[in-house]
Amino acid sequence: MEVQLRMQGKVVLVTGAAQSQGRNHAVTMASEGADIIAIDVCRQLDLVPYTMGTSEGLAETARMVEATGRRVHTVEADVRDRSGLQRAVAEGVDRFGRLDIVVANASICTVQPHEEVTEELWQTTLDVNLTGVWNTCAVSIPHLESSGGGSIVVTGSTASTIGLPFYLPYVASKHALTGLCRSLALELANRNIRVNMINPTGVDTPQGHSQVLPALLEQRPDLAPIFVNTLPVERIEVDDVTGALMYLASDDARYVTGITLPVDAGSTIR
Repeated sequence: MEVQLRMQGKVVLVTGAAQSQGRNHAVTMASEGADIIAIDVCRQLDLVPYTMGTSEGLAETARMVEATGRRVHTVEADVRDRSGLQRAVAEGVDRFGRLDIVVANASICTVQPHEEVTEELWQTTLDVNLTGVWNTCAVSIPHLESSGGGSIVVTGSTASTIGLPFYLPYVASKHALTGLCRSLALELANRNIRVNMINPTGVDTPQGHSQVLPALLEQRPDLAPIFVNTLPVERIEVDDVTGALMYLASDDARYVTGITLPVDAGSTIR
């Protein structure tokens, strides 16, 4: 009996696709039958302390997608640039003929006491993590509607649910995504477009390893328990997040919209 792939015939847009969660999402969805529009800024932002995606990384994502037998369209674009992002998505849709699933995954994260949050750091974080997600949704919705509906999945965080000390701009941006997700889910329901959000705990990626946090928590040991998971794991794997994405994006979740799905090892129930 032929196995039916969950993403067979679908076209998926993934932002932040040059490494980490974005790459894993793209390759896994391709292995389940999807063609991929992979977007990444492929440029290091000076205020980001870890290595961001590169042109070579995006090319490697494309190679891995093609190795599954599916097609991929890559574009170097900044989610903060609405017109550039609009062109990038339109190019992919022109090539593949439709858009079914949007994975709004691109984000940045910095760690510092509130006294060290500069105007540039605050604004850049909100521009990428919040406005960038809104831009991704806004330029994609007309294409999803033309396809008869679809699914938008936003990458949130435990920081979408609880306060995290020393992550102030990141927490503000991720909290705001909860309202964006729920409000869009209501507005788009009559167009058969579902909008959901995944809230992971720390993930084993460059973004998930802060070199600054341990020293800050040494100074404030009373805050350390906030960062402890309930299940006995320090960080989860990218596959754990991708598994949740595959459910929310697929027809298995056809009546699921407006939810924030924690994949957080029980960290937010403490």
